[in-house]
Amino acid sequence: MSNLHSTRAQAPGRAIARRQLIVAAATGAAAPWLLRHAQASDAPRFELGIASGHPRPNSLVLWTRVTGSDLPERVDVRWEIARDERFADVAARGVEPALAADVHCVHAEPAGLEPGRPYWYRFEALGQRSPVGRTRTAPAPDAPARLRFALASCQRWDHGHYAAWRHMAGEELDLVMFVGDYIYETASPPGALRAHEGGLLRTLDQYRARYAQYKRDPALQAAHAAFPWLLVWDDHEVDNDYAGAQGQLLQSDFTTQRAAAYQAYWEHMPFPKAARPRGPDMRIYDRYAWGRLARIHAVDDRQYRDPQACPRPGRGGSNTVKLKDCPALIDPKRSLLGQAQERWLAEGWDLSRSWNLLAQQTLMARFSWLDPAEGLYWTDGWDGYAPSRNRLLQTVRDRKVPGMVTFGGDVHAHYVADLLADYDDPRSPVVASEFCGTSISSRGLVQERVDAALKFNPHLHHARADQRGYMAFDVDERTLQARLMAVARPEDATSEVSVAARYAVDARQPGPQRA
Repeated sequence: MSNLHSTRAQAPGRAIARRQLIVAAATGAAAPWLLRHAQASDAPRFELGIASGHPRPNSLVLWTRVTGSDLPERVDVRWEIARDERFADVAARGVEPALAADVHCVHAEPAGLEPGRPYWYRFEALGQRSPVGRTRTAPAPDAPARLRFALASCQRWDHGHYAAWRHMAGEELDLVMFVGDYIYETASPPGALRAHEGGLLRTLDQYRARYAQYKRDPALQAAHAAFPWLLVWDDHEVDNDYAGAQGQLLQSDFTTQRAAAYQAYWEHMPFPKAARPRGPDMRIYDRYAWGRLARIHAVDDRQYRDPQACPRPGRGGSNTVKLKDCPALIDPKRSLLGQAQERWLAEGWDLSRSWNLLAQQTLMARFSWLDPAEGLYWTDGWDGYAPSRNRLLQTVRDRKVPGMVTFGGDVHAHYVADLLADYDDPRSPVVASEFCGTSISSRGLVQERVDAALKFNPHLHHARADQRGYMAFDVDERTLQARLMAVARPEDATSEVSVAARYAVDARQPGPQRA
């Protein structure tokens, strides 16, 4: 049995204790062992919580941000990571400078860790100690493994509470895959359930303040503290529907805005120091091996894409157009990922592991609002870049890529779909599977509209835009099992969350099946 399995099989009391601590964090009730660490200053120094991410077999990233209005230019932050929750067996420790120029964020990168096992970590600064987080390294590349993870996206603050995070934090998972829209850059309308602080975001200070507002949510903090995260962004971390160097409103200073947004994103996420943006550029696409089981490919569908086809007059961003009115939809030169990233992905499929898991931002399967012979498509997603999608899926077919499953978000609906090499060819085989998860809180389309379109999209097994929540997966060498989780009352932070549907994928046969 691998390290991954053997460590999970240890004393059940640990899991019970972890759930109790997570419940305390998500409800705002601090546990006694946390309270005794508050010293020296009444100002909370870790108000935005802690996080870990991007796990490798021997390393990962630990994140926090030191808070308070009286901070010096530099704060030395001590961190430690241990093999046990009581920190009797410390695996590594160090000191990181938290600088005012980076809003006192910390990205610690302990190395030399053991693969495929849990760890506990914490920070200390200015006389206070942070809560304890739990994380996990990836299994060794040659080790047998199992992977339990959650898929989440789109957590608009003013649309609802985070009952989904509260519930997820109590699950037994190895990883959270977050695929975009961590914040929303917009101002809140009058009467919002819980309003955004400030208006439309444009400057670095504004983006920083918005991240701080989101990160104060106790349920989100609990989900960060419970598992390592793997993250990619979408559009709202910067500007709605932005494409490359073009904003939705065709702002003349958009690259300056993008640089500010990318800087604030890096400052608040558990990315390594090497990922720090350089002006308006930040590489987030990467690969992660999970033992012998899977390779995870994380891609970026915003920074390198061509602008959307056939936009509204005087604007950038998306539109919904008929194919006959927009020939650019089938222009083979246009790309959602950019040509360089397309080649990187095509050359990196893993032919030896059971699964290739693609973390990207949106629905990949075709979704036509009319009969495909006429075709009415939304231009911001893969339908706006159909030849780019065809190239990706044709490569999967030609190379016989094993266990290809793509995971997305963005569209605020639970979708489960077959992926075809060519949606215009009725004889085209199913070459991969898709799970596109609904939003944590952002509102979706009216369900009746989605239902009316299903007859034009027979490759969709499941389509529910009226549910908020997340998806949870359990993957072994033979089978991927999926639970589609739905929040009963998105406006209630304590709402029940239940299983809305179950699906499974056989590693040897692409295409999801109801389970």
